[in-house]
Amino acid sequence: MSHPYYHGPPSDHFDGTRFFHPGLPNADKSIRELLRWQVLGHKSRWPATVPGVSGLRPPQRVCDLRVTCIGHSSLLIQVANLNLLIDPVWAERASPLRWTGPRRHNPPAIALEDLPPIDVVLITHNHYDHLDTATLERLWRDHRPRVITPLGNDTIIRASVPDIGVGTGDWWDRFTVSGDVGITIVPSYHWSSRSLTDRRMALWGGFVLETPSGVVYCAGDTAYRDGKLFREIGARFEPPAIAILPIGAYEPRWFMATQHVNPEEAVQIALDLRARQVLGVHWGTFPLTDEPYDEPEIRFTQAVRSHNLSSSNFLALRPGQVWTPSR
Repeated sequence: MSHPYYHGPPSDHFDGTRFFHPGLPNADKSIRELLRWQVLGHKSRWPATVPGVSGLRPPQRVCDLRVTCIGHSSLLIQVANLNLLIDPVWAERASPLRWTGPRRHNPPAIALEDLPPIDVVLITHNHYDHLDTATLERLWRDHRPRVITPLGNDTIIRASVPDIGVGTGDWWDRFTVSGDVGITIVPSYHWSSRSLTDRRMALWGGFVLETPSGVVYCAGDTAYRDGKLFREIGARFEPPAIAILPIGAYEPRWFMATQHVNPEEAVQIALDLRARQVLGVHWGTFPLTDEPYDEPEIRFTQAVRSHNLSSSNFLALRPGQVWTPSR
């Protein structure tokens, strides 16, 4: 099969066609396993709407640090007078089709027209709940941001937005976005695909932002697996002022354990990193997996208590919630 997205030399995590996790067994799921889950699984019914706040109008610029949850994994990070969006998805469905697929159960907290000037867009990987090309097209038209994403995702983006400026990098590549802020692509335990034939042909990952307000770590989608990469991130960077971690889309575990953490594993990542503040995302907007919509928040809170940690340092973000440093 010819490679549709990325052409580059093989490495310790790229075989010339597909990316992989070095030293770990292949975690790909077969069509048979997918059908087993879809036919025999027990997906919880979500309410028609899930609580969230919309209609926010954020400030144009912030000197210190401000994080706004737009919904699911879409975040507005304002720091050092820069405005960054992570995985912006304003689509009604996390799907290649407009008429089917997971539908959002709360509106984006900020309307596209109410965004402040966007300087940088970070895309962790190409799944439809993280990479929405229609949203990127609108952002490019209105803001002309710099887009940064792991290898191969630029091909997907430019197929829909041909003139967009996209910078790509491998794991551990660093980008300077201002005199005060640098961004490094870091590994995550996940995978990628936009169709049935392109699995792992584009790279996935998270981001570390080095800012005057401290390190901001956004894990993207990830499993825990052996935990090695989190300990490596913790060794390479200062303990995060904020760790933005996924806490939802984890059931059933036999299917999801190698690609999505559960709330207890998210807390373990925070401990591995020695993060000062943890913000839980990737829950409560799109019904992707089997757990009830509110279970991630409940289990996250219970896991924090089980470790005798301060609940004020662990927040499961709902759409429209804003986090700023305590004074």
